[in-house]
Amino acid sequence: MPSVHDVAAYILKQRGTMTAMKLEKLVYYAQAWSLVWDDEPLFPERIEAWANGPVVYELYDRHRGQFKVSEWDGNPSALNREQRKTVDSILKFYGKMSSQELSNLTHREAPWKNARKGMGSGERGNSEITLSSMAEYYSSL
Repeated sequence: MPSVHDVAAYILKQRGTMTAMKLEKLVYYAQAWSLVWDDEPLFPERIEAWANGPVVYELYDRHRGQFKVSEWDGNPSALNREQRKTVDSILKFYGKMSSQELSNLTHREAPWKNARKGMGSGERGNSEITLSSMAEYYSSL
């Protein structure tokens, strides 16, 4: 199974420089739709429900303090053909959206909202967005 760093490296290889927030959201949607289309997680790292939307801490820890990222230390070729196809579909659909549009979209969706239950809008938190909540929600769309 590829790591979240391999997925991030693949996304940046395909799309080039983007904001760190956009990269986080594209990785989130890649995981969500992999659960639906491929019946398995794309990467093993946990996704957390932060105030600005879903975040994988392992990604954040590397891009902390950077507004834009252009390259990533990961192995894009760790993704198999089906995984690349899934990520390519995500990039085709979500890739044209801005980081703010993607953040706003995640804020309207049940997995992030449910993980943030009881927290104020700007309140810090790191509740997990579970794979099961993502699979259930996105498979219903």
